[in-house]
Amino acid sequence: MRVKPDFRKFHEVDAEALCVSLFEGEGLEDALLRELDQRLRGVLAAALTSGEVKGKFGETLYVPTMGALAASRVLFVGAGKRSEFTFDTIRQVAGTAARFLRQRGIRSMAILRRSTLELSRSAQAAVEGVLLGLFDPGTYKTQEKEERTIEEVRLVAEGESEAEMQRGIERGLILAKATNFARNLVNEPASVLTPLELARRAEDMAARYGLDIEVLDEARMKELGMGALLGVARGSDEPARLIVLRYIPEGDEAFLRRLPTIALLGKGITFDSGGISLKPADGMEQMKYDMAGGAAVLGALRAIAQLRPKIKVLGLVPATENMPSGRAQKPGDILRTMSGKTVEVINTDAEGRLILADAITYARQLGAQTIVDVATLTGACVVALGSVYAAIFGNDQSLVERVIAAGREAGEKLWPMPLDPEYREQLKSPIADLKNVGGRKAGAITAAYFLKEFAEETPWAHLDIAGTAWLEENKPYLASGPTGMGVRTLAHFVCQEAQRGSPEHS
Repeated sequence: MRVKPDFRKFHEVDAEALCVSLFEGEGLEDALLRELDQRLRGVLAAALTSGEVKGKFGETLYVPTMGALAASRVLFVGAGKRSEFTFDTIRQVAGTAARFLRQRGIRSMAILRRSTLELSRSAQAAVEGVLLGLFDPGTYKTQEKEERTIEEVRLVAEGESEAEMQRGIERGLILAKATNFARNLVNEPASVLTPLELARRAEDMAARYGLDIEVLDEARMKELGMGALLGVARGSDEPARLIVLRYIPEGDEAFLRRLPTIALLGKGITFDSGGISLKPADGMEQMKYDMAGGAAVLGALRAIAQLRPKIKVLGLVPATENMPSGRAQKPGDILRTMSGKTVEVINTDAEGRLILADAITYARQLGAQTIVDVATLTGACVVALGSVYAAIFGNDQSLVERVIAAGREAGEKLWPMPLDPEYREQLKSPIADLKNVGGRKAGAITAAYFLKEFAEETPWAHLDIAGTAWLEENKPYLASGPTGMGVRTLAHFVCQEAQRGSPEHS
């Protein structure tokens, strides 16, 4: 797809369709809308008067121009209230327009700027919206497969800065493509995306974008004492892997020594049957997406490698299946983690926290000064927050607030949850240092508290994306299936931390 800035007057833009945001309750007070309506011979005024379109979010009005504009058609898209218009609104309006137009065979579209929000970030949001909206989860369809695509997008902003527009376009392309890369990983069936295949794709991505990568096999994990990760892996015939990516910016040794190191961790359970504590059959097919946190980390590292922030980044993805077998771990087993702490396994379906425990310890050993993990960790989080917000926990309030701010920038909502020490009581075991579950009460919180035990004094935040990693039904601006939740938040967070903590700013 080609994305270009366009600085001509709207009526000179020769795309197949011109997309125009329409605010709720808006009339023809705006000079641009008034001129557009005059050129369309009153079509917009008639639609507004009749109530056919009111500017409510997601509404559409599709009008042929009959030669009145260089564009063949105009698509009006409801943007909701002007007072609530944000960069995320731009993202969603652009996604709605792209999906609407693709269904009608349009190959070139133009999006008209109608706000005073910062130009570069507006362009970025529009590009992200189009690419995210056009993602097609029907990878394996042979019938009724969507073959149509939009080949060109123009962002129309008469008289604006070309440098700012181009900067936003390039950043939007990087982040959206990285998000769709993660979505493609999550979308793969577990028979295709085994832990070995996930590691292979990580290697391909690292080679393409100039990242260092090391993939630890089970023998190496055993040497390191990763008993929790290997305990989960015991039930599967597919060997586990620990993917370790490194991003190091350009600079001499003295400069690099002064840079902080952030570790991004992602749960990589490529299929979660629950193990011996077997899940119900209903909905189990969706457990291929239990590696969405790992996919988010891979996608974020891909974006970071192109954005080139001045900060060192580790990306760790512990990858395994959670399966029942004669060798599988059982309730009542005791695991010795890499940290030396022991864990009594109460429920083998609480496996994500086990593999992340060893990954957190290893990240600390590798020198991480800040850790952010992302995981489809608990059903309790879905019950608490549904599919609107992901939960965020942490042992450092400032870190939590900075990650929330990065999520807001990315259009990904995070809600802070408590980690009071009283919740630790639910994890007490009579035989080991910890239990891997804390009972029915506060399930998402006790899962996060379990991870907190391994982060120890290192600033750490945990994103539980169980409710937001997968979309059950199509939205006007996004297809059902994997969302790529976390990719853009992590990338924004790393870039913000680089600006905040680089030697140039200290």
